[in-house]
Amino acid sequence: MPATKPKTKSGKKRKVKKVMEEFKDGSLKSGKDGKGGKVKSRKQAIAIALSESGQSRRKKPAKKK
Repeated sequence: MPATKPKTKSGKKRKVKKVMEEFKDGSLKSGKDGKGGKVKSRKQAIAIALSESGQSRRKKPAKKK
């Protein structure tokens, strides 16, 4: 049976889109409550977006022993 990708909810997609738009505008800040400096790295912006939407907490398959 082929492995399938888990589907994300539309609310999570909207949150990622919102954060990436903030990054493109230059208004995305790092740190708790956005008190840090501007985010300059696209990779960091993606990490923030996944964290805020809760997709980074998705369960990962257990390692085979």
